[in-house]
Amino acid sequence: MNAPNDLDGYRNILGDLPVPDARAIDAAQDRNAQLTKPPGALGRMEELAIWYCGWRGDAKATIDNPQIAIFAGNHGVAAQGVSAFPPEVTAQMVANFAAGGAAINQLAQLHGARLDVEAFDLDLPTADFTQAPAMSEAQFLVALKRGWDAVAAETDLLVVGEMGIGNTTSAAAIANALFGGAAEDWVGRGTGVDDAGLARKAEVVAKGVALHGNTDALEVLRRLGGFELAAMAGAVLRARVSGIPVILDGFICTAATAALERAAPGALDHCVAGHVSAEAAHIRMLDGLGKVALLSLGLRLGEGSGAATAIGILRAAVACHSGMATFAEAGVSGG
Repeated sequence: MNAPNDLDGYRNILGDLPVPDARAIDAAQDRNAQLTKPPGALGRMEELAIWYCGWRGDAKATIDNPQIAIFAGNHGVAAQGVSAFPPEVTAQMVANFAAGGAAINQLAQLHGARLDVEAFDLDLPTADFTQAPAMSEAQFLVALKRGWDAVAAETDLLVVGEMGIGNTTSAAAIANALFGGAAEDWVGRGTGVDDAGLARKAEVVAKGVALHGNTDALEVLRRLGGFELAAMAGAVLRARVSGIPVILDGFICTAATAALERAAPGALDHCVAGHVSAEAAHIRMLDGLGKVALLSLGLRLGEGSGAATAIGILRAAVACHSGMATFAEAGVSGG
């Protein structure tokens, strides 16, 4: 399916989202009840396996082609002094991804995952959202399509990540606009800003939300987001249309994709939260989305690293579910 040509096309998709395969869920539940273990002995791993099977339409699904898609973009709001690092670091980290030197490269290799890095023109940041919408509608559509098109046809599990100096400020503004409260509830230290920088972030977020926050969820993403955040949302929506389960990464990824959930409740049902990050507002956002993270390791790196780490958890769940013997197959009493 091709990406929509306009925002109404995306809204139409959000208004008629596919649902998991009920027959596959029933069959997976039946299989789970017959596996050689006490009922519930694998805890949440059992729920994860059944969830995965439902979205794949296969009661004995496997994970063979995980994909990690990383999007990079720069933010005009970085000029407000909201980051401990300059915008040049975005390009430097993209080069590091290409050279195989980042954490996400090691995690992708560990899990045998395809890794794609999509960088927007880093010399052309978004507009400063305290003064104007971050993206024009045309730019927003390009970013959504870039994410949509990045999802490979053979992918059976998707992780999306990001790189972009200033994007924790953008994510905090989106979260504030979507979930309410005060700007201070949503800002964190990001790349490591000091107390003065944290105060500046709160001021910037409050100003941006006052200017742009009173609108629908997709417009919030356009006006307060960034190219890489929009691309993540586009990729996750494409995954939903294609029946591909998703592991969400940290604070920035969750804020970007929360716009889909706010636009259409249930839009993130094909997603699990890979981890809860060290950004204090992340757990508040996950609570608002009704999601419980798989891992809590104090990570705040971004670039999809927390979600990529959680690939192993989901793979373990699916491998046990689809690979274990039933009581009948094993000749074990008690099934």
